[in-house]
Amino acid sequence: ILGVPLGQGLRTKSWVGLFLSTAGHHSSTCLILSSCRDELVKAPNIDQLASHSLLFQNAFAQQAVCAPSRVSFLTGRRPDTTRLYDFNSYWRVHAGNFSTIPQYFKENGYVTMSVGKVFHPGISSNHTDDSPYSWSFPPYHPSSEKYENTKTCRGPDGELHANLLCPVDVLDVPEGTLPDKQSTEQAIQLLEKMKTSASPFFLAVGYHKPHIPFRYPKEFQKLYPLENITLAPDPEVPDGLPPVAYNPWMDIRQREDVQALNISVPYGPIPVDFQRKIRQSYFASVSYLDTQVGRLLSALDDLQLANSTIIAFTSDHGKHFEIPW
Repeated sequence: ILGVPLGQGLRTKSWVGLFLSTAGHHSSTCLILSSCRDELVKAPNIDQLASHSLLFQNAFAQQAVCAPSRVSFLTGRRPDTTRLYDFNSYWRVHAGNFSTIPQYFKENGYVTMSVGKVFHPGISSNHTDDSPYSWSFPPYHPSSEKYENTKTCRGPDGELHANLLCPVDVLDVPEGTLPDKQSTEQAIQLLEKMKTSASPFFLAVGYHKPHIPFRYPKEFQKLYPLENITLAPDPEVPDGLPPVAYNPWMDIRQREDVQALNISVPYGPIPVDFQRKIRQSYFASVSYLDTQVGRLLSALDDLQLANSTIIAFTSDHGKHFEIPW
């Protein structure tokens, strides 16, 4: 989604990029938009943004994992050029010293800032989110993200677990907050600071949800009663599918609630009732993400920056949302 203020052209004070981190469907931004998503999903803020923006619906994943997809769209080069197909190399060392979008802005007088998951962390961004090339300041990562895969999900037994499905009472989790809430708060603080600056700026905000685990405020689960949740229309493994073309979901199988199901590898079916719960939590995570986007867009309005800001809303690779969910 690309939102350009009417009548402003490209003579703007700021350029805000919202990069959505997601894993769970075949076209990440598409599922969130009312024009092509499941009609159950509620994302009014992103819908509102899309309603007065240029909307790109013919989307393709450059590579089916996070790091190479992000490096690809942030450099504008295919994985065959960046030579990154997994998580294990830094393009500037192994492929070429290719410029990034924020680097281009920085080299042309913009203050560039990163909040949350923009580049994939680790060696694929040189353990620095491509600093100092891309950013004017050290990138911000929310302190609570270190708990994303730990035992913070309270189960029916009253104990804490590291689950796939993890609706939480935010006051009950470590630090009393969640990563995407922290990222929104940091982004708003940066907008407030830059409002009084004479410099143009580029702000990239990367949200974790709806990436697994589905860890979100539990009140969003109530938006999606299980009896209203539909199943994936084509959950079967295609006949003759080469094993290399199938994802056995090993990352999901490591979660305690999934382990308890004892699903056979690689093609074991997920019980129907758990399929519904997965989709329920996925949709709830989308709605939670939508509220964060809404807070950020409201801040642009409140700070009177909306009319001088180009907003780009995108996502990384997505996954096979139809199989087996």
